Amino acid sequence: MRTTERLARLILSASLLALAQGLASATVAPDPSAPVVAQLVTRLIEDTHYSHRPVDETVSRQMLRNYIEFFDYNRMLLEKSDVDEFEARYGDTLNNRLKAGDVAPAYAIFDRVEKRLAERTALVHKLTASTFTFKTDETYAVDRTKSPWPAAGPERDDLWKRRVEFELLQEKLNGAKPEDQVKTVNGRYDRLLRTFQEYDSSSVLQAYLSALTHAFDPHSDYMAAAQTENFNISMRLSLQGIGAVLNSEEGYAKIVSLVPGGPADMDHRLKPNDKIEAVAQGEEPFVETVSMPLDRVVQLIRGPKGTTVRLKVIPADAIDRGTRVVIKLVRDEIKLTEQEAKARVLTVPGRPDPGPGHAGAGGAHAPLRIGLLSLPSFYADMKGGVGAKSTAIDVERLLARLKKERIEGLILDLRRNGGGSLKEAIALTGLFIAYGPVVQVKDTGGRMSVLDDTDPGVAYDGPMVVLTSKGSASASEITAAALQDYGRAVIIGEKSTFGKGTVQAMIDLARYMPSELRDAKPGSLKLTIQKFYRVSGGSTQNRGVIPDVRLPALSDEADFAESSQKNAMPYDEVPAVAVRRIDQVTAALPRLEQESARRVAASREFAWVRDDVRLWKEQKDKPVSLNEAKRLEEKKEQEAREKERNKARLAVKDKPFEEGPEITIEELDGKPAPKPIPPPVDAKAPDAKPSDAKASGAMAPDTKPPDKSGKGEKDYEKAPPAPDLFLQEGTAVLIDFVEAQHPRAAQAAHAANP
Repeated sequence: MRTTERLARLILSASLLALAQGLASATVAPDPSAPVVAQLVTRLIEDTHYSHRPVDETVSRQMLRNYIEFFDYNRMLLEKSDVDEFEARYGDTLNNRLKAGDVAPAYAIFDRVEKRLAERTALVHKLTASTFTFKTDETYAVDRTKSPWPAAGPERDDLWKRRVEFELLQEKLNGAKPEDQVKTVNGRYDRLLRTFQEYDSSSVLQAYLSALTHAFDPHSDYMAAAQTENFNISMRLSLQGIGAVLNSEEGYAKIVSLVPGGPADMDHRLKPNDKIEAVAQGEEPFVETVSMPLDRVVQLIRGPKGTTVRLKVIPADAIDRGTRVVIKLVRDEIKLTEQEAKARVLTVPGRPDPGPGHAGAGGAHAPLRIGLLSLPSFYADMKGGVGAKSTAIDVERLLARLKKERIEGLILDLRRNGGGSLKEAIALTGLFIAYGPVVQVKDTGGRMSVLDDTDPGVAYDGPMVVLTSKGSASASEITAAALQDYGRAVIIGEKSTFGKGTVQAMIDLARYMPSELRDAKPGSLKLTIQKFYRVSGGSTQNRGVIPDVRLPALSDEADFAESSQKNAMPYDEVPAVAVRRIDQVTAALPRLEQESARRVAASREFAWVRDDVRLWKEQKDKPVSLNEAKRLEEKKEQEAREKERNKARLAVKDKPFEEGPEITIEELDGKPAPKPIPPPVDAKAPDAKPSDAKASGAMAPDTKPPDKSGKGEKDYEKAPPAPDLFLQEGTAVLIDFVEAQHPRAAQAAHAANP
C-alpha cells in the first residue's frame, strides 16, 4: 500500500469518532472529510513549512485569536464573556484537537458569532427607528481592532448606538434622504446576516484552517475546493473581471495586487491594500462582503466582459478613518500586452548651472535625453519554444531601441511590479551586470543555493536609477537589491519595498485522501517553503530594499508592507557571497542625496505630501465626531485644501520634461499601436477624501484624479492631474548622476542632442 494511502487510512480511523462529538446542535456541521482534512493540514504544516515549528499551545492561542478576528475583526459582534469563554475552553487545546481530527470548535464559535450578529441586527433596526439630531459631542472609534470586546449590557448597547449614529450620519453627509439613510443601514446588516446564514461546512473549515496557517505566516493558506479553482483561474490569467488579486484579512477582501493590463490597473484608482466593503452589480444595491468567504467575493466581482461592477472600498491611505470610495469598473479580458515592458524617451530641458564645480559652470545645460523603462511584472511563457514571451528578451530589445535614441541615462520603474518569474528577474538583472550571483535561496531543509547570471553580455552600462515603492515586491525586490549590492544603480523610492522574501508551494490534498473519501474535494494547502537572501547576505523578507535616496510618501506612515502583517516571518542574514562590484554609485551618492534633499525641501508638491502625512498622523487614532456641523466643517476644510492645490497646479506652465511616444514590443514587431484607453469618468463617493497615493507618485502623470467634490463630471474635468513626483525627482537625481559620472562627456552629449 502506498505511503499516502496508509497515512490517509490512519487519519480516517482516528477521525470518525471526533466527527460525531458535540455537533448535534450546530447550524453548520462539518462534512465527513473535515476531520481528515484538518489532520492532514496540521501534519503537513509541521513537516513542510519553512519554519518547522510544531503546532503547539502557542500556535493554538494565535490560531484561536485569528479565527475569532476573522469573523469579528472590529470587536463589535462578540461580547467579552464570549471571548473569555472561548479562550478558557479552547486556548491551549486547539493543537491537540486538530491532531485528533476534532474540528468542533470551529463550528461552535461560528454558531456563537452568527447568534450575536442576529442579535445585533435586531438592535440596529431598533436604533434606526430612533431620532438622531447629530448635534452631540460624542465620537465613534471607527478602528476598534485593538480595542477590548465590549461587556454585555450598557457598554455593548452604547457602542452600537454610536455605530448606528455614525453610519446614519455618513449616509446623510452623502446626500441620502432620511428614509434612504435608514433603509441603507438596515439593509447593510440584513445582508451581512444573510451572508453568515449562507456559510457552509467548507467555508467554515477554510476560515478555521487558514487561522492555523496564518499563525505561521501571512502567505500560507488553506484553500477549499472553490477557492483553489479561483486561484488556478487567476494563475492562468484567463478570467474576465477587473484583474485584481485578493486575499482575506480581518474579515475583508483585501487587494493584494492588480494584474497589469486589467481594468482595475488601467483605471488607476484601486490600490494594493485597499479593502473591499461591498460589491454591487451595475446600479443594483450593494452587497456587504465583510466576513464573506473569499471565493464568494471573487464570484461577485468576476463577470462577463462588458458588464459593470461597483466596489465600495476603504482606501489603505485614507486620512479620514471613515472614508469610503465607490469605484465603478467595466469587466474586460485581461490585456496581456499591458503586462509587457514599455519604454519612452524623456527630454529634460536645460537647467541653470548651480555654479563652479559643476559641468558647464556659469551657463545652462542643453536638453538631456533620458530613457524610461516601465516594467509592471516579470512575465514568461512557461511553455517555452521559439517566440516565447520573456521579460529579459523584451527589455533587451527596448534597451537597444533606447540606445539608438542616444539616451544619456536610464530609469527602470519597478513601482507597480509585484513580482513574477524568478528566472526572468535574474536574467533581467544580467542585462546590467557582466555576470555573477544575483540571489541566494534557502529551502525548508536549510540548504542554500546561489542563482547566478551566467551571460557575460551587458545590454546597457550607462548611468541608471531604479524607482521602487511599497508595490515593488518579490522578484522586483531581488532585481533592485542585486543592482544595489553591485553598486550598479541608484535606488530611489519610499521607505522600503514591500518586503516579501518568501516562496510558496501548492499542495493538492486530494492525493492524501483515503479511498473511502475519494469523492471528497479537500482543496489545497499553500505553504511557505523557501526564503530569498541578497548576495550581501541580508534577507529581502520583512525589511525589503531600503532606497539610496528616500522620498516622502504617505504610505510610509500608513504602513501596509510585509513588516505590518501578523506573524510575518522575520528578517535574518546568511553569509555574503563574493561578487565583482561595479560600484558606480558610492562616490556620487552623498551629492545625490544632498541635491535631492534640497529639491524636496523646496518643492511645493512634496510640502503637500508632508502636510498629508501630518494630517494622517493626527487622524490615525482619533475618533470620528458624531456632530454634523463639525463633520461639515472638516469637509469644507478638505475641499478648500484641494481647491487651493488644484488652482496652484493649473498655474504651473513649465513641464519638468517632455514625454516621447510610448515604445512597445508590438511596435518593435511592426504591429500598429493600439488606441489609447480613455481615463475613467466615474467620480468618487461624495464622502471620499483625497487619494494621497497620487501625491507620492503612485498615479501615472497622465491620469486624471477622481472627483473629490461629489458634484459630477463637470468638476471632475476641472481637476488637474497630480504630478508624478517620484518620476520627476528620479529624473533629477539621474541628471545629477550623469554629471557626477561623466561631466565632460555629459556636456558633450548635451551639445550633440539639442
